[in-house]
Amino acid sequence: MREVLTILWREWVFFRHRFVKITTAQIVTPILYLVAFGWGVGENLQMDGNQYMSYILPGVVALTSMRTAFGAISMRVSVTRLHEKSFESYLAAPIQIHWLAIGHILAGALRGLYASILILLVGIPFGVVYSVDIPFFLVCFTNGFMFAALGFFAAMMIDTHYDMNRFTSFVITPMAFLCGTFFSLKKLPWILRHIIELMPLTHSTRLLRAIVLGGRIEMFSFLVMVVYCVIFTLLSIRACYEEVV
Repeated sequence: MREVLTILWREWVFFRHRFVKITTAQIVTPILYLVAFGWGVGENLQMDGNQYMSYILPGVVALTSMRTAFGAISMRVSVTRLHEKSFESYLAAPIQIHWLAIGHILAGALRGLYASILILLVGIPFGVVYSVDIPFFLVCFTNGFMFAALGFFAAMMIDTHYDMNRFTSFVITPMAFLCGTFFSLKKLPWILRHIIELMPLTHSTRLLRAIVLGGRIEMFSFLVMVVYCVIFTLLSIRACYEEVV
């Protein structure tokens, strides 16, 4: 457990020294989404009985949390592993390797939660103010944990930085646009809709939107997120042990 606290402290120091750069980088893309889709496309549009800007903001929260958590961990681990060649020192140290993975994943989850809070604040100038509660932040944290674990696993499996770019292009980017973030899945063909239902971000977006807009909260979606968290975490820990061997 001490290893987890050590990693969290290291990530906190890294975050503190780069606070302005990290914060501005995390809000630029979401602002562009809100301007382009909220003002540009949906100024007078409604989706599922809600104003479009109110409809898409939970989706933007979900995808920003996903990108932030995934990017923060995948970048840090891949750089230390492939470029700096310093990740082996962690693996060779007298520590329990599974705590090493969990520490990185928790750090990514917290970065994802921070990004979620930022997007809520960004929504205020756009006229979107939500009354959020503990379940909202719990879903944001779980979403960040899920994709931080996926980012850690991806960083452990790649051989070059180009592989990470391909993984992002084929896995992360499609989820950002297809998992109900900007439109209702009801409009899609049923085959494509069922495929998208298997993607983890679909359930994060659905839960966040239901919480803030007063819809029906599906506990099944939260269970799916927890299952993905467990699977991705176990894969990450296994990848660490395989790196040692």
